[in-house]
Amino acid sequence: MKAIEVTGTLDEKGQLFLDRPIENSIPGKVRVILLFPEVTEEIEPDPDDTPVEEIKASLRRALQEAKSGERIPLSEMWEGIDVE
Repeated sequence: MKAIEVTGTLDEKGQLFLDRPIENSIPGKVRVILLFPEVTEEIEPDPDDTPVEEIKASLRRALQEAKSGERIPLSEMWEGIDVE
């Protein structure tokens, strides 16, 4: 058996919708294992779930800074970081 990890959304009726199609797959029955986040009073945002638009904006800024010569010399990049 082969495992593929994808994300999706469950609607109010319990129907599962995948965020993207599964490519190179053979149509047929599959087994599905769902992993739900722990239910807490306050749902904490996942630090890895940075919105795509925010990532694109950051990359545009970084590219513009690199083109204009605004960069930190490698010798100064690690100053102030404590390493144990």
